[in-house]
Order: sequence, then structure tokens, then C-alpha cells
Amino acid sequence: MIAAITTLTSLGLLLGMLLSLAARFFQVPDNALREELMELLPGVNCGQCGYPGCGGAADALIAGTASPALCPPGGRALAQSLASKLGRTLEGAGDGPPLLAEIDESRCIGCAHCGKRCPTDAIVGASKQIHFVFQEACMGCGLCIEVCPTECLQLRPQTPTFATWYWPKPVLQGV
Repeated sequence: MIAAITTLTSLGLLLGMLLSLAARFFQVPDNALREELMELLPGVNCGQCGYPGCGGAADALIAGTASPALCPPGGRALAQSLASKLGRTLEGAGDGPPLLAEIDESRCIGCAHCGKRCPTDAIVGASKQIHFVFQEACMGCGLCIEVCPTECLQLRPQTPTFATWYWPKPVLQGV
């Protein structure tokens, strides 16, 4: 019995060392730019950009087939950071505040379809009860609007709070 335990232990150690050496020598180098872009993107894989998740969007950005303004939930701030990271100019990013989902409570029947589709769990409510959208968690992807049977969900500009309000730059006249 001791011979079997010794044989299996030594075999396990030998194979473990071979696997670690193989992992070191046959390692595929990662794309550092892709990893940096993945850190910038929201990472909820909503698909609103038209690519299969944030990984597909990062690959399209690296290949140059997508604009830095491809992520509507990220808004203008994300588009600017992606453009500066890629060394491109920013064109076509929407100006203005980000659009977030809002529920008209007088029309909500509590079907709970919207809460199941929300990738960030921003919609709270139980079946046959009124629902509510947390603006802090909503990213404005619009997936909940597609499934609402009463059309009580709409994308509206974000309500300014102390955390989200910013002083707009003044328009210079005659310069």
C-alpha cells in the first residue's frame, strides 16, 4: 500500500511540474491594449454597441472598425477616454446628459419583464407591483424598454444630483 501511495504521489508531482513548465513555455502573450480597453468599458455585455459583449467591442476598437463612441451606456466620458487611449479623434459622441430608464408608475402593471432583462439589476419590483429604477445603477442600455408591454419605460436625461451635476463650459463670444 505504501508503494502505491508513493508511486501516485511521485507521478502527480512529476505531471504537475510538466504542466507548469508547459504553461510557462507555451504561454500565449496577451494584448495589453485589449486589457486596458476592457478595464475602461463597462463590462456588462449589454450588446447595445452591436458587438458580442465588451470583448468584441474592444477587438473592434483595436482593429479600427468601430468608433470610440460605440458604447451608449458609457456616454461621452467613456468615448473621450477610449479616443485618447487609441490616439483617435472623437466624432459622433452624443452631447448632453446620459439617458437613463424611467418608469411611468401610473402605467406600470407590474409584469416584471423589465427586471429580468436589466443587466445591472437597476429595476426593482415584484410581480404585480409597481417597479422602480435606481438611476445610480442604470446604464441606459434600453433593453428593458423593448420588453415592456405597456410602454411605461422611457429613456430620459439623467436627473442631476450633487454627484452627477457639472458646470458647463461657457461659450466664448467673439474669440
